[in-house]
Amino acid sequence: MDPAVAGSNPVTHPILQACQLKVEELKVESFNFLNTAPFYAELEKRHFANLTFSEVTRALRALSSAYVERRESALADHRALDGAGKRAAFALYYGPIHFELIRAICERLEQPTAAGLVIDLGCGTGVAGAAIATMTTPQSRVLGIDTHPWTLEEARFTYRALGLGAEVRRGFAGRTRLPANASFVVGAFVVNELKQPEREALLLELKAAVARGTSVLIVEPISLRISPWWEEWAAAFLLMGGRADEWKIRTDLPPIVKRLAKSSSLRPDALTARSLFAGT
Repeated sequence: MDPAVAGSNPVTHPILQACQLKVEELKVESFNFLNTAPFYAELEKRHFANLTFSEVTRALRALSSAYVERRESALADHRALDGAGKRAAFALYYGPIHFELIRAICERLEQPTAAGLVIDLGCGTGVAGAAIATMTTPQSRVLGIDTHPWTLEEARFTYRALGLGAEVRRGFAGRTRLPANASFVVGAFVVNELKQPEREALLLELKAAVARGTSVLIVEPISLRISPWWEEWAAAFLLMGGRADEWKIRTDLPPIVKRLAKSSSLRPDALTARSLFAGT
């Protein structure tokens, strides 16, 4: 199963006993504020230039299996992204899913409220920061931070294809010092990859950012198996005046995602995630 749609029953942290975590089931028809068709067309053109559809499909099966069955070894030294096929599969399948997921969550949270500087921690292909930046008028700027050279180059492509003012920087999410002028910080599917001391340092940095008026959104898979720290973070966000949510989102995904899902026996029809939000 796609790690972004894995399932689990939450165990409630003591401070959350009086706070019901809300599960939102959304049906997202479309987003009128952005035509993503040209972006997805460019994405296909980029990754099918040297690979066939069947090659990408085989790589997607291997990638999905690695995330589910061999997660720790797959994440070590970015082994999950070894080879052009897996990289293409990640960009063509998981990228659009995460882009649409983040947009849907932000739409429900009515965020962001104004244009500014979006910091995307562990930006990967850049889709989380791009999803948020395209929701403001004028569009926000993005700073994408990641450790892998390929993901940084892919993030550059994403920002350019969507017409965003952006830059990328090689850096580690667990050791990032957030600029004081950041209006929004997003960490999508990255905190679960950090070690405990790194998570603790990041949480302190995020608390300081919220105190300065920066909005913070953390998104992770629904499964608590890979994020046993979640309830502690949820309690911290609630103490900052934030919220913790679980989401089940049904949306019309791009055609390339549907084609790859069908060929790989994956079912991304309902996207689920947990999120933490604090800010204005």
